[in-house]
Amino acid sequence: MSQVSTLSAEAVTALEVKDLQVHYSGIMALRGVTLSVRRGEIFTLIGPNGAGKSSLVNAISGIVRSSGAITFEGQALNTVSAHRRSRQGVIQVPEGRRVIAPMTVLENLELGCEASGTRGDFKSDLERVYDLFPLLAERKGQLSGTLSGGQQQMLAIGRALMGRPKVLLLDEPSLGLAPVIIADVFRALKRLNDEGMTILLVEQNANHALRVAHRGYVLQHGEIVLAGTGAELLASPEVRSAYLEGGHG
Repeated sequence: MSQVSTLSAEAVTALEVKDLQVHYSGIMALRGVTLSVRRGEIFTLIGPNGAGKSSLVNAISGIVRSSGAITFEGQALNTVSAHRRSRQGVIQVPEGRRVIAPMTVLENLELGCEASGTRGDFKSDLERVYDLFPLLAERKGQLSGTLSGGQQQMLAIGRALMGRPKVLLLDEPSLGLAPVIIADVFRALKRLNDEGMTILLVEQNANHALRVAHRGYVLQHGEIVLAGTGAELLASPEVRSAYLEGGHG
């Protein structure tokens, strides 16, 4: 995959967090993280297990409580429920996929429409998902719990797309997948971004993430320790040592 070009500095901010803090039973998972995601970019967060990456996307989507400011398209989200955030277009693909195993592929995709409210057109949205992941069309009547891990990841992304996200939050989409499936998933994300979708990508696979990202941060112990474009971080000696040369990705 080739490195995408960096967006201009004048690009409009879609999502912004300021001084974000998350605590679990007195343990601080995020320590005042501040970042902004520009409309139409892929912004990635990389870092080791326990760095706070999942806590950040879960705070943005409203799954966990947080302090600090979260703003989407100029509107404060701090007091907005997770359900209403998804209705506004902030939609997360959770770590571990979490498809509804006893339901078919099509039924899972139908559930995704709930997030869109009245924004979507079911038929055109379904065709878009099937065009992105043709295998889902072939398996639409199959119980999702019988799909492989990679197929379930495609379904989880497809389900989120049925909600017509304005910002797509992805939490470790490559986790537990074979290399060939990881490549397929990242090609799909690149295509979605080429079509204009804003993506916040949380990943341990630094190599794949930074090759598609416009910008990114490295998170460690709940704090940002490095920032730059995808290309800059990919070339960083610190990143290469920790995540590329015998490390993750």
